[in-house]
Amino acid sequence: MARRKKQSKVSNIRHLITKMNPRSPISEQYKTIRTNLQFSSVDGDLQTMLVTSSGPSEGKSSTTANLAIVFAQQGKKVLLIDADMRKPTLHYTFRMDNRRGLSSVLVGESTLLESISNCDVAGLDLLSCGPIPPNPSELLGSKAMEKMIVAAKEEYDVILFDTPPVLAVTDAQILANICDGAVMVVRSNQTENDAAIKAKELLEVGNAKLLGVVLNDREQKKGHYYYYGN
Repeated sequence: MARRKKQSKVSNIRHLITKMNPRSPISEQYKTIRTNLQFSSVDGDLQTMLVTSSGPSEGKSSTTANLAIVFAQQGKKVLLIDADMRKPTLHYTFRMDNRRGLSSVLVGESTLLESISNCDVAGLDLLSCGPIPPNPSELLGSKAMEKMIVAAKEEYDVILFDTPPVLAVTDAQILANICDGAVMVVRSNQTENDAAIKAKELLEVGNAKLLGVVLNDREQKKGHYYYYGN
């Protein structure tokens, strides 16, 4: 993804380019990623996908949210799940309540239906992290998680998981084993080659089907884009 202009003030609130300006060049890049993902699994199911990175602050959560929006804009019924139960951000991004979410469903405090929130993007539903549990890895690898995914697959065309960085904890590896595919985000001029290779190897150990890598925050060269359309 091309680099956006630096913000003058650090904030937890993200402005999603695919929602605010769906015809911008950057939004078109997200649509290209969507198309490539669909082509990557022509003969197989691609209903559940996780997005991760090797380390923190590489853009995985923004990438996941924007991908969820472009899938919804395609007419798909999409569920975006914040499975980063160590540093959740979905509720900041979409400015929603986080008192009930994925952790609530997995421990049986609420049902999936009760915990899902709507947003102002047609076709997109959200499941925030919920209260941060003491044992995220155990919850993600539980039978309750498998049962929740089965229930979600009956209602949604695409289910996207935002997961913690691969090199930090095992959560992404655990989910990779039960998802149809995985996408890794690397940040230009930040992600080290060795870290990216190690993250790929760990995902493969988790039986992940690595669908591709998104290069985030690449410097945009002047005049690189042109507008095509009405």
